[in-house]
Amino acid sequence: MKRFLTLFLISTLVATPSTYAAPKKIAVKALKLAATITTKDDIAGFVVNAKTIVIFGTALDRSFARAVDINGQEIWSIALDPNSPSIASAGAVDSAGNIWIAGCTSHFRPTPAPSATATPLNPDSLVDSPDSFNPDLNAVALWKIPAGTSTPTLFSAQQSAPVLITSIAADKNGVSLTGITQSTKGGTGFVISANSEGEFSKPLLIGATSTTLDAVVRHSDGSLTVTGASSETLGGKKLVGSIDGIIIKISKTNRVLSVVRSSAPKAKRNWSSATSTLLLGGSVITGLKTESAVTKFSNSYVPTWTYRFTSTGPTLTLGSTYAFFVSKGPIPELSNWAPKSPQPILLTFDTKGSISGAFSAAIDQREVVGLSSSKELGVICLTASAETISIFTLA
Repeated sequence: MKRFLTLFLISTLVATPSTYAAPKKIAVKALKLAATITTKDDIAGFVVNAKTIVIFGTALDRSFARAVDINGQEIWSIALDPNSPSIASAGAVDSAGNIWIAGCTSHFRPTPAPSATATPLNPDSLVDSPDSFNPDLNAVALWKIPAGTSTPTLFSAQQSAPVLITSIAADKNGVSLTGITQSTKGGTGFVISANSEGEFSKPLLIGATSTTLDAVVRHSDGSLTVTGASSETLGGKKLVGSIDGIIIKISKTNRVLSVVRSSAPKAKRNWSSATSTLLLGGSVITGLKTESAVTKFSNSYVPTWTYRFTSTGPTLTLGSTYAFFVSKGPIPELSNWAPKSPQPILLTFDTKGSISGAFSAAIDQREVVGLSSSKELGVICLTASAETISIFTLA
């Protein structure tokens, strides 16, 4: 009887899967190439509006927008500011389907626009070399293309110094833009908002010598979350690394409420993308090593999960699920991923932060340009090779 019980227990243990078994690795699938567009223009990004993909950027010194379908066939093409030098550098779609494209221009526009004379936030005594700007591009440009049309309306806000816009967020109440402007000592983070009629608020300047803002999130209570990088003291928070990634909460009344800094000593960090669910993407450079950082934050800016991947270039995030970057090495959670040269990869995450899917672009693609989605087309990825822009889907 004892021998029978022993054999029964052994067979039960053998037949029962171990609770602590290593998770099954995920196989990388290929993104589907939808279209390839030959262009030598400087493509800054794209937005998706229903079934239309709107690519924007700058050709020579003129900004443009071009609409294509999922097969790359052109629907319309427009010059955003045909009579003046300008740059289109960020885009968004609001809940009504209006397309907003932001950048800078050299025109002085007769719209109400306060000059950028706000007091910098708690700068320290560091003195860095000023960033290079085109001295003519000292007005914020905001183009609105109403839903169902291809006719842009330009709103502008003259500034007292050159400005470079890096991101835009839009909702039913208006838009918010971030970027960098020039100060007497270097680069200053720049935040400005406008209502749906294109009327701008007073800009908020953050830092004085070495701060840039790269992403913005509009919250339902009217507050903002902005992210970027800084190597100066902000809000009483001192520098930790060589350059710190920063997360800043701004009130509805345009006042800084809090500053959160990264905590990696000797590292160069930034948070270059952010979503409404606070899924942030950025880079970490330590010595000769470059990594993509993907971190999900709570509403109080506490990390709930995080990853780092060997990479090159920027990290783009979408919703609470997607991160898109150029991978440069193996990823332990993936079964068939060890690129011999840098290659774009799209990762998906579940609600607990575990990697749930992986999709790669073609090996000749060297740069991730954009990541967006619509109900009609699903997730759309834009990449660039030496000569072409490629549109990929998950289908």
